[in-house]
Amino acid sequence: KKINGRLRARTAGKQSADSAMANATQIVNPNADVLKSGQAQLMNINAARGLQDVLKSNLGPKGTLKMLVGGSGDIKLTKDGNTLLHEMQIQNPTACMIARIATAQDDITGDGTTSAVLIVGEIMKQAERHISDGVHPRLLCEGIELAKTAILEYVDNMKLQKDTLDRTLLLQIAQASLRTKMHQELADLFTEIVVDSVLCIRKDGELLDLHMIEIMHMQHKSGMDSRLVKGLVLDHGGRHPGMPKKLSKCRILTLNYDLEYQRSEVQSGFYYSNADQREAMVEAERKWVDDKTKFILDLKRKACKEDETLVIINQKGIDPLALDMLAKDGVLALRRAKRRNMERIVLACGGEQVNSIEDMTIDCLGYAEEVYEQTLGEETYTFVEGVQNPFSCTILIKGAHPHVIAQIKDAVRDGLRAVSNAITDGHLVPGAGAFEVMCHEALMQYKTKVTGRAKLGVQAYADALLIIPKTLAENAGYDAQESLMKLQESFLAGSSAVGFDIYTGEPLDPATAGIWDNYRVKRQMVDSAAIISAQLLLVDEVIRAGKQMKKSG
Repeated sequence: KKINGRLRARTAGKQSADSAMANATQIVNPNADVLKSGQAQLMNINAARGLQDVLKSNLGPKGTLKMLVGGSGDIKLTKDGNTLLHEMQIQNPTACMIARIATAQDDITGDGTTSAVLIVGEIMKQAERHISDGVHPRLLCEGIELAKTAILEYVDNMKLQKDTLDRTLLLQIAQASLRTKMHQELADLFTEIVVDSVLCIRKDGELLDLHMIEIMHMQHKSGMDSRLVKGLVLDHGGRHPGMPKKLSKCRILTLNYDLEYQRSEVQSGFYYSNADQREAMVEAERKWVDDKTKFILDLKRKACKEDETLVIINQKGIDPLALDMLAKDGVLALRRAKRRNMERIVLACGGEQVNSIEDMTIDCLGYAEEVYEQTLGEETYTFVEGVQNPFSCTILIKGAHPHVIAQIKDAVRDGLRAVSNAITDGHLVPGAGAFEVMCHEALMQYKTKVTGRAKLGVQAYADALLIIPKTLAENAGYDAQESLMKLQESFLAGSSAVGFDIYTGEPLDPATAGIWDNYRVKRQMVDSAAIISAQLLLVDEVIRAGKQMKKSG
């Protein structure tokens, strides 16, 4: 009776403390919704596990697709975690927070979104068992922090230095990234396109600028007709019907100059008293543009040999009469070119951009073997190909349907980032789930050095990492536990076959199979997953008590 009385007294004391906390919030804001300690933790854990369940089936080359349907009926098919988390309407505050952290992972490194969400969900799931046994969340978080520090040190030591300028190795990296985003045949086509495009824009001693790779799409034929254009594809054509549609051996003039009558920048007016004055003013305006156009045509005659011709790409306008003069001389002129294309044109074709007609010389001209127009429906595209030593290029994506094109574009962006990361880092880590198995075993050894209940946090984090190989096995149709046991036994036996083969269900050596992951992606993934999990576990109260936006009355 005495023991029962004490237990009842303790329970009553805890309930009164919780209710006092809730009452305090209610006093401050009577409209506030409050979730107390146990409920708050349960909500966070359920939200993390719910988001994990949504993305779990997408992981790896054997992952499934999700169909997103918008409010207006527009449809998007994807298995890219970043796209899903951006496009899905997530209302739960905890799930929304995890989604933001995971998409930040994609913004920083270009990949690893799905993996980060899965690990966060699994850490919360492992922590739930210990919290229900009465372990304080603070002790678990201390263990998770210790595990994170240990694992980051281990990752820095285990990374493998490779010659990341070797094209064969880069093809393996791109293939590992692209095969998780699209079907194998299409992924293999884009593997070469992605690697060649990154190598094309690379300059010794300079950081890679992926903006120099233009991604253009045409709703035409099928995805297998996509190709890399070592040059440029502009999404507009000549503005005069008499201009040639196909030219070879072209000198390229890149202009940023108005070839039309310029209005004054200040508000001003011209006054005339008779018709002769008006005619003289119109002639003077026309002569100003004609003189500039003749100056360009004179340069063409000086610079171009008999079998060569001139192509003008102008960021500003060219008026109809000037276009007519250029067309009569067999010149193709494009006006109102996009600003982002102007820098790419110079990098691809050579030469330099001209901002003043008077400063124009033969050295300012670039060169391309072929310039031609292609019309699809109402859209006209201009191809500039056969350039020498290009430092800019265009990936031309074709597809029969907007869904296909959107899916390919997402995959290509991730593939470009994967290759770029590899070249920048110079280090790689083994893929196919091997990284997580190795990290798990390292943490299990580290756990023996940790004293107290912080060990539980280290154990929870170590077990959470195994969700990646387990999910790869599940999505490939194999038994998760059996596959994981094989991998762990192989690693403990000293074998290098620690990765999971999705085709046979047996362990494989990632290095031999050519399955590599980016060092920076994996490092960021284990770091961000630990931080967000620790923060969510320490939440003991959720208060929905925002300010009223509407004014009363």
